[in-house]
Amino acid sequence: DYFRNIVMCKDCLQEKLPDRGGVCLESGSYLLNYKGCNKCQSLGQLKETERIEKSDEDDEDDEETITYKHICSNCGHVVAVHNYTFSVADGYQEYSMSCLLCGRGESSHSILPDDPRKAAVLF
Repeated sequence: DYFRNIVMCKDCLQEKLPDRGGVCLESGSYLLNYKGCNKCQSLGQLKETERIEKSDEDDEDDEETITYKHICSNCGHVVAVHNYTFSVADGYQEYSMSCLLCGRGESSHSILPDDPRKAAVLF
C-alpha cells in the first residue's frame, strides 16, 4: 500500500484520532482539530493531495475506498492520511472513516424505507 509507510504528524493536531461517532467524511478536513503546521508554524489551510479512489463491485457487495493526504498548503508537510470506506452489505450502507486529523467514525443505514433494526426495538 502506497500510504502505509507515510509518517503522519501528531504534533499538528489538538487530539490524535478523535471519536467522531457517526460522522464519516469522504472529503474535507476537521479543522477544529488542527493546531497548525508543526514544520513551518503556518496556520493556513490544508490541501487534499494524492487522492486515490478504488471501487470493488461484485454480485453481492459494493465497496468504495477513498484515501488522500492532508498537507500544509504552505510547506507541503504531511499532517495526516485520510481513509474513507463505503460499502453495501446485507441490506445496509456501511460508512467508516479513519484519520489522525478528522478522527474515527462509523455509520450504518438500512437501504429499506423502514430500518428493520429500529422496528425490532419498538416492539
